[in-house]
Amino acid sequence: MKKTLLATAIAGAMIATGAQAATVYDQDGTKLDVYGRIAMGVAGGGVDRNEDTGAEINNDADFVDVYSRLGLRMSHEVTSDLTAFGRVEWRFRADESGNKFGNDFDAFSETRQAYIGLRSDSWGTVQAGNFDSIYNQYVSLPFDVYIDRGLEFAGHTIQSRGDSVAYMTPNLAGFSVALQGKHYSNRGAELGEDGATQADVDKSTEVAFQGALKYEIDNLRLALGAVDDVVEGGGNDEMLYGATASYEFMPGFSGRLGYETQDDSGNGAKDGFDTWGVGMSYAVNQWAFALDYYKVDEDKRDSKRDAWAAGAYYNVSDSFQTFLELNDADADLKDSKIKELNDDVYYLVGARYFF
Repeated sequence: MKKTLLATAIAGAMIATGAQAATVYDQDGTKLDVYGRIAMGVAGGGVDRNEDTGAEINNDADFVDVYSRLGLRMSHEVTSDLTAFGRVEWRFRADESGNKFGNDFDAFSETRQAYIGLRSDSWGTVQAGNFDSIYNQYVSLPFDVYIDRGLEFAGHTIQSRGDSVAYMTPNLAGFSVALQGKHYSNRGAELGEDGATQADVDKSTEVAFQGALKYEIDNLRLALGAVDDVVEGGGNDEMLYGATASYEFMPGFSGRLGYETQDDSGNGAKDGFDTWGVGMSYAVNQWAFALDYYKVDEDKRDSKRDAWAAGAYYNVSDSFQTFLELNDADADLKDSKIKELNDDVYYLVGARYFF
């Protein structure tokens, strides 16, 4: 089985993440890596009017931080087949000079990852804490290639990021299965606190489950998954289903196809949808390119919504990258022709240094 499929299927994402790391300790089976990135750019464009209220939105260009982060990866070899590991990662604001404690713009604005676990080549991996959702890692990952906007499928936060436990099987003749549960609790809640009702207080525990299956053979990668999208995690209390396929047609060039659906929760909410996506990635020398198109049929709309995203990335060196991304989440496509291409197009241009 080829090990390069995932890399070529998400070439843009690989260049976007920049797998740089510095090993600061590696002795007697214990290893500690430090990694991160400083990223800044200019963002502009996008919608100029609130769809719900009709109010105008300032979409002028602005100097922005582009998800800078700092992280640690830890591991200890317990036996030849069992490794204990941990990871913690923080997101910080690289474009603000007033980063002081107590300020809304504290330097470390988010604990993005924080989890521990055990990994075995024979028995699989179990981990607990704050991490990207299994659904994202297995199903929507081939489309998750953009630094900022462009992913229309459920992303890394879907019923995840905190109080989660997951299990992933080892590679079983190309197959891999993963299960995850996120725990929500009202422990200690009092009636009336933050608007809590008696039903909220009585309902002390809720677990949102999700599962995924992927299969990789030669140049083909297939994945499908489901998420119990409970209200506590911002969902509509209906199951979310998705499937993706990616194929490497030639070295450096791959295509992807995906579908995601969720029923309407009822009571006039009109929050159900069906989404189709198709895209490609191409990497050659220091360059990588990505292009995706989505057809989104949302219950709250009378017609389907077209969306597209494109990205170009250039590695000046192994540690320094420049990029340009474009996205229109509500494109005006009529009669197979793009109308008013510049309307509501969001752009992001910048550079990142990895360490």
